[in-house]
Amino acid sequence: MKFSKAIVSLVILLNAAFTVAVLFIFYRLGTEPTALIAAWFGFTTGELWFLAGIRKKEVEKQINREEIE
Repeated sequence: MKFSKAIVSLVILLNAAFTVAVLFIFYRLGTEPTALIAAWFGFTTGELWFLAGIRKKEVEKQINREEIE
């Protein structure tokens, strides 16, 4: 659980840094890398979604163990 919190924090930090970088590029060049933005946020959303799925299965296993005992 501690590891997943670190991953979520890292993803939030990386998303913020990516957003600042894209805004800087947009300010300097006047164009936005649309495909890169979509790919980046799609990737990070997918990673968080899979992490949530893993966590959900861990919680379900723990609940099942408690019910058996």
